[in-house]
Amino acid sequence: MAKTVGLILAICFLSLAHAHAHDVFNVEGDVYCDPCRVQFVTELSKKLPGATVRVECTDLVTKAVTYSAEGITGPDGHYSLEVTGDHENDNCEVSVVKSPSGDCSEPMGELEKSRIECTTNSGIHAAVRYANPIGFMTKAADPHCAPVLFNMGVDFN
Repeated sequence: MAKTVGLILAICFLSLAHAHAHDVFNVEGDVYCDPCRVQFVTELSKKLPGATVRVECTDLVTKAVTYSAEGITGPDGHYSLEVTGDHENDNCEVSVVKSPSGDCSEPMGELEKSRIECTTNSGIHAAVRYANPIGFMTKAADPHCAPVLFNMGVDFN
């Protein structure tokens, strides 16, 4: 009887530990500089090492912040932020906070944020959540952008 109770308790403990292991997510993505001011990645875009990013979750009803963490992009402009807890009833977004580059420091409006799912009930079974690229723009468009955008089929007329 004692062995059975011990076995049941061990199974319950392992199940609980397994459930909580799934409540840790790594949010990953890239921060870039947009020298063409088009708010999407082109061949002239450069990744930004040393950029400050933040992941923040807010309650859908009350709008109160339920989770927040900051980090810095590595030498390749890539970041990885840990989110703990299940945020099924939250809106979670990763955003740029500060640019390391004085000539590329203008936020991109809506594209300075990327929404991510941080819940086990999203249908995503991986612990890593990949965010869309986010970043900053230069104050003026680089003159080399016109032919690059033309080759991409972007028409400004």
